[in-house]
Amino acid sequence: MHRLPKLIRSIALIFWFLGVVSAESIPHWAFQTPVSQRVPVVSKANGIRTPVDAFIGDRLAKEGIKPSVPADRITLFRRLTLDLTGLPPQPAEVDAFAGDRTEAAYERQVERLLNSPRFGERWARHWLDLARYADSSGYQVDRERPWAWVYRDWVVRSFNRDQGFDRFSLEQIAGDLLYEEERTPRGDPDLLIAAGFHRMALSNHEDGIDAAEFAVRTQVDRVATTGTAWLGLTLGCAECHSHKYDPISQREFYQFFAFFNTAEEADPTVAPGVTAYSFRQRREALKTFVHIRGDFLRRGEEVRPGFLLGVTSLRQVAPSAPTRLDLARWIVSPENPLTARVAVNQIWLHLFGRGLVSTTEDFGIRGEAPSHPELLDWLANEFIRSGWSRKHLIRLIVCSATYKQSSEVRLELKERDPKNRLLARQNRIRLEGEVLRDSALAAGGVLNLELGGSAFRAEMAEDVKWLGTAGAWIWTDDTGPVLNRRSLYMYSQRTVPHPLLPVFDQANPNEACTRRERSNTPLQALTLLNNSTFVDSARSLAQRLAMQNPENPREQIREAFRRCVGRDPRRIETIRLETLFKQVQRIDPSQALFMMVQIVMNLDEFQNRD
Repeated sequence: MHRLPKLIRSIALIFWFLGVVSAESIPHWAFQTPVSQRVPVVSKANGIRTPVDAFIGDRLAKEGIKPSVPADRITLFRRLTLDLTGLPPQPAEVDAFAGDRTEAAYERQVERLLNSPRFGERWARHWLDLARYADSSGYQVDRERPWAWVYRDWVVRSFNRDQGFDRFSLEQIAGDLLYEEERTPRGDPDLLIAAGFHRMALSNHEDGIDAAEFAVRTQVDRVATTGTAWLGLTLGCAECHSHKYDPISQREFYQFFAFFNTAEEADPTVAPGVTAYSFRQRREALKTFVHIRGDFLRRGEEVRPGFLLGVTSLRQVAPSAPTRLDLARWIVSPENPLTARVAVNQIWLHLFGRGLVSTTEDFGIRGEAPSHPELLDWLANEFIRSGWSRKHLIRLIVCSATYKQSSEVRLELKERDPKNRLLARQNRIRLEGEVLRDSALAAGGVLNLELGGSAFRAEMAEDVKWLGTAGAWIWTDDTGPVLNRRSLYMYSQRTVPHPLLPVFDQANPNEACTRRERSNTPLQALTLLNNSTFVDSARSLAQRLAMQNPENPREQIREAFRRCVGRDPRRIETIRLETLFKQVQRIDPSQALFMMVQIVMNLDEFQNRD
């Protein structure tokens, strides 16, 4: 089913458009319910530790390929710490792991990191890319959203308490309706906060705009984002006409649109002095019409809220007038063939740098087929069986021998499997801008680990600020220790993002982003050398090394490596840096240690996760 030629699917799709066949007749793997997969029986001599390894090992054996050797313990520990917390391990943590030679040493570290509040900060960032999170409203005026952080902090808490993904989804799509349905004497304000997911859409505050036009644009964005984040579908392609490739009619698009037309924006008080961006149900729902060729001024037939029946055989039982809560329950139904697959694929992406389905945003007919379809289905079913526990799935994957493999490229596979689709090794991943910045602050010993709260405003040129808001409003940069908080808490301006992060491929907050681009450019190298955050962090580390190990360049070099890349330097690295240190010291003694630290902070190893 997974490998049927696209030509057959395309022909079947044409017949679906003509009404000759049903959606169930379209043989596309993602529209079929995940099959319960039997774990392959593979010899444990091949390093099999978990069902993940069994599926990967079975495929490698059929291809006549052996898996890679395990990464060394220090590299593995740095990989695990960066993946789970977005921060490098501290020297004391490395020493504790290196000194623990018991069989369960690694698993204990996994549990420690999963239970760290830093886990929620790291994994919330991934979801916020999908939520198109920002602290401003967008468009030319780009007005401030002073309470956006309330939603961001809810996402962090959700990950840290391992809220089931099904409930996580229900609350974001229809938290306001759950609030009414589950009303207690006080009610749960988190439900209203969670519903702020779709308040992250852009809103236009310019004078002279057509309010009706931009109201429609906002609803279209909500439809498209829901399709991307939960279903892995390019749902927005059906706004102007029926989808060219997937069985989604234009009528179904506007039936989906109608779910959001029943709500209106609301800003309830959720704590003393704290407001949340949320929704409430309209007393009288707006009528929804098909927009002929996507033009909101040209109304076609009137439609009512309805599900996407073309991409799944699931027929959710719902009242005659289904609500967003019914939609949310349809999305997270265990019988929905897309939701669990899309969710586990996202988790896999962040642990291997590439999803089992590489087109994370498109599980439709034009998307790539999964590299390991049986594993994807097994993971989807296991995810649901575990109560949609994200920590359970992450634990399962990071404890696998597949995850622990060395990332070293093997010459015999460079032509046979250049993209490492077969997973005969781990992938080397370039760190995101947020992780690089946080790593530099951590290495310098100045990272502020305050959890949650309003965003801080890093320094930005006044003329750049003015351009970002067309002079409509201005702000004052923050000062002091708050500037060294994690990048998750940096103020996100849509029109003028802080210059540091876009250089390192920050997600565009104007649209849902399932996977970031990864580049390696001269501008990034110049930023690492000259940006004040990296320069100040290097100076701070140099000062600490000078105080801890005065007059001992070799020990200073060793400690710099341990803080920046988690290991001791190799002999040749020590020799070269000692030589440089002496050369600079003869010219300008005050800069010798700083320059040495800068070099270590600019190593390729510092910028990548092996």
